[in-house]
Amino acid sequence: MERTLSAPGKLFLSGEYAVLWGGVARVVAVGPRGQCLVRAREDRTVELLTADGRLSGVSTPLGVRWDQEVSAPFRFAARALDVVYRAHGRDALGLSLALAPSPLGPGGRKLGLGSSARTAVLAVEAAAGLLEVRPPLPLALLAHAEAQGGKGSGADVVAASAGGVVRYRRWPVERVLAGGRPLGVLLAEAGPVDVVRTRIAPRFLSYAFGGESASTGEMIAEAEKGLDDRARAAFVAESDLLGEALEDALSKESFPAVREACDGLQKLLGSLGRVATPALARILSLARAGGSAGKVSGAGGGDGCLLLSPDAESQGQLLASLRARGIHALALSVEPGVRIEPQAPPLLSSWLAA
Repeated sequence: MERTLSAPGKLFLSGEYAVLWGGVARVVAVGPRGQCLVRAREDRTVELLTADGRLSGVSTPLGVRWDQEVSAPFRFAARALDVVYRAHGRDALGLSLALAPSPLGPGGRKLGLGSSARTAVLAVEAAAGLLEVRPPLPLALLAHAEAQGGKGSGADVVAASAGGVVRYRRWPVERVLAGGRPLGVLLAEAGPVDVVRTRIAPRFLSYAFGGESASTGEMIAEAEKGLDDRARAAFVAESDLLGEALEDALSKESFPAVREACDGLQKLLGSLGRVATPALARILSLARAGGSAGKVSGAGGGDGCLLLSPDAESQGQLLASLRARGIHALALSVEPGVRIEPQAPPLLSSWLAA
């Protein structure tokens, strides 16, 4: 059995940080899509192939026993395969999984579009499909959290899995990470993932990369040190209100209201400190000057900005203005979630044939 899958990346419309403290995140699935090719094996070997090389192990009821220490380039995919085999919990045949390289920005930097979450979703869906383990979304959330030490909200994982624009409250992954009992029991106790796929589909959506990648974990730790419980609750209330206003504005296609909500969300993020770097502030200034709107997407401190324009002409002018200044910028469309593709990429087929 052989199957090709693809999944999108993500941008935060609203709810950065707030989703960690009980608030709602609104996240949009965007391209470029990542792809993988999975093939069932007749032995217990589990094989992971990427542009960085090959990692092999053996399937067991307790997960994958890798032949060597898992290095950083394989971390998320390897953890995802391990989680699926643990969830299966019985002897099982292995698989070979080839993952296409994620698109990179200038200087080979990560763009901040959720590549690690997309990798976790692809690897979990690929293995879960072969082993008939369901549902895959909690497993992808667990794998992603384990791979980054329990940090993060999982909103990017949900976007890559569900697609479109979703409203999401943080799934209590810490209940599963605590361990001590069978994984199936812990997953059941954590409950279903609180996610709603909305009907909005933002038009004239763009992304601009600020030129440096950010450490989400470091940004989260810094923000949490600066806010007590009362301040966090106030932040969440304001974020939820503004996020609802942005969703409503996008639904009604009222660009003045879109701009007002984006400005409010950016001001709220700015209250946390160094979320907007000088490069990101410059991008937002150029967007406003050209009649568009925007905000930092994600934890900030690097990565990039989500930008919204009132029409195609304004979007084209904005992208031209950004690119003329050496800023990596691209137009985006709202993407469906993880899906099966009809054809395997030749590169991934060649890796499995080697």
